[in-house]
Amino acid sequence: MISVVLIEPETSGNLGAIARIMANFDFKELILINPKCKIDEDARNRAKHAQTILDKAKIKEFDYLKKFDYKIATTAKLGTDYNIPRCPLSPEEFANKVCSLDKKTKLALIIGREGIGLTNEEIADCDFTVSIPVSKTYPTLNISHALTVILYELFKKSGEKNTDVITPISAIEKKQLMKLFNKVFDKLEFATPDKKETQKTLWKKIIGKAFLTKRESFAMMGFLKKLL
Repeated sequence: MISVVLIEPETSGNLGAIARIMANFDFKELILINPKCKIDEDARNRAKHAQTILDKAKIKEFDYLKKFDYKIATTAKLGTDYNIPRCPLSPEEFANKVCSLDKKTKLALIIGREGIGLTNEEIADCDFTVSIPVSKTYPTLNISHALTVILYELFKKSGEKNTDVITPISAIEKKQLMKLFNKVFDKLEFATPDKKETQKTLWKKIIGKAFLTKRESFAMMGFLKKLL
């Protein structure tokens, strides 16, 4: 299940617009992390017939994000291939990856603040990043518009019948796998501490994007244990 998570939203009108967009594409769970605005009359007017989504919106703090198996950041600020946390998937690539996942897998699609988006630390904490290809002369979309593009791609893929349902590893299993990777890295020599941290970040993002099955993760854990 994919939940839409807004980080410190500032404009109530955007809350209403996002609720309406979610209803358009059959997404139901909206989570507001430390909101700076209220669900007021403007939000209600913008939501139109999506009032239920606003009624059921959950207001939480950052710790709530730990409940998700996978966290997907969204950003308009891209990096090069060497900027690992900001090396994104397109909305279509993201939809292709999640279309066959077990519905029990908890995914958070995280939308940043209207003003500054997500911080580098918040993006680094996520499993991977999604970004929309747009003009370089004006690359930043309104958060409701950006969400429309992403949810459209997800909705489009959800209509395709796929009998291969994959149950990827959970957040706990990912954490165990990364512990083994980190133990291996700690035994290896690197030119600088930064290069070691880069490897740790790289493998965290690879594991997040891969949506490994339990069989795959067990095989990888076995290999890492042999290295140790």
